[in-house]
Amino acid sequence: MSKQTKSGQFTSSVGFVLAAVGSAVGMGNIWLFPYRVGQYGGGAFLIPYFLFVALFSYAGLSAEFALGRLTGTGTSGSFDYILKRRGLRGGSFIGIMPLAGVLGIAIGYSVVVGWVLRYCAGAITGSVLQGDAQAYFDTLAVDFGSVPWHIIAVALTALILILGVEGGIEKISKFMMPTFFVLFVIIALRVFFLPGSAGGYAYLLKPDWSYLANPKTWIYAMGQAFFSLSINGAGMLIYGSYMRKNEDIIKHSGYTAILDTIAALLAGFAILPAVFAFGIDPTSGPSLMFVTLPQVFQKMPAGQLFAIIFFISVFFAGITSLVNMMEACSEALSNRLHFSRTAAVVTISVIVFGVSVFLESLPKMGSWLDVVTIYISPFGAVLCAVFIYFLLGIEPLREELNRGRLKPLGRSFPVIGYFYVLVSAVVVICGIAMGGIG
Repeated sequence: MSKQTKSGQFTSSVGFVLAAVGSAVGMGNIWLFPYRVGQYGGGAFLIPYFLFVALFSYAGLSAEFALGRLTGTGTSGSFDYILKRRGLRGGSFIGIMPLAGVLGIAIGYSVVVGWVLRYCAGAITGSVLQGDAQAYFDTLAVDFGSVPWHIIAVALTALILILGVEGGIEKISKFMMPTFFVLFVIIALRVFFLPGSAGGYAYLLKPDWSYLANPKTWIYAMGQAFFSLSINGAGMLIYGSYMRKNEDIIKHSGYTAILDTIAALLAGFAILPAVFAFGIDPTSGPSLMFVTLPQVFQKMPAGQLFAIIFFISVFFAGITSLVNMMEACSEALSNRLHFSRTAAVVTISVIVFGVSVFLESLPKMGSWLDVVTIYISPFGAVLCAVFIYFLLGIEPLREELNRGRLKPLGRSFPVIGYFYVLVSAVVVICGIAMGGIG
């Protein structure tokens, strides 16, 4: 069994980790995590969240990285590799499910990235801070309300991908992700000195230990950790296929999880204290970012400057996530259908925009992402976990994970891996039962 031909490789550990962090850090860190923390016990919520992040990064994220590096290809090729080891066929077909989930998220996500790009321009011109914030958003989030910005967002993503792994994905990640963290630190420091901001810190950090007895706290922490790390059976797997053989996968998974968690906490420290300082309701979802925060920037001294910083940093987080999703789908066309890289990227870009242009209104975009993130994408992630831990087996996985490590994995690794598969299945069941938990 020959492995697939790679389309490129990350040239450094820093480049790989920042690309993975770029995939993981997204809108869920910014508009959902801070609200969820405050809603379910403040600092108490962070305990189960940190536990699940540790589990998912150690056994889930690392497993997807390892499978990608082992096979040198994406989801369809990896599933095919695993089944052929057992004398079976159909892996390429089964691998469509995780890819369908990632493509579905990319379609909805591209709409949001287009909105963010429009807000970047509006912050620079000052128009986003003039008049009623809700009315400004309402004129944008309607049918065909942001077509030019939407096209630019997809085209920029396509350009990054066409430039390749080293020349596009790695270079842009090395610039955008450090810049994202620096800009959010600047905002968080400025917000700290706003009168009345203490209420936001209390909302985020003051623990209400009674919430640890509430099953929903654990379920939402589990879902937030699962989706925040971008575990979907496709995106992180394809980045793993571009990883050098001497890299320590477990260590890089830990770095990715730590930086993703820092990004979520930074978002909370930058957003909620500012919201509380001006007495505005801390809602979640798109309204927090596109309606509530412009109201904050309108009232904040030097608000236009901080609006520019904020929306540029959010754009960086959004486009690096979109790059990962579209790369996973483009690679499948390149390796399985033998498209050239450019042809594959253009094809996926046309599909993403061709569908998403009809989802530019908030209700349609929201409904689309609900269906994909509740019923499609989580199944793909669990399917990938089953393929890795039960069909590929522990020993090939252990061998790949031990590459580049000074200390081999302990005997507890299989138990932790099987527990991860079980918890992933619980994420799917709870997501369906509760109408979404991430």
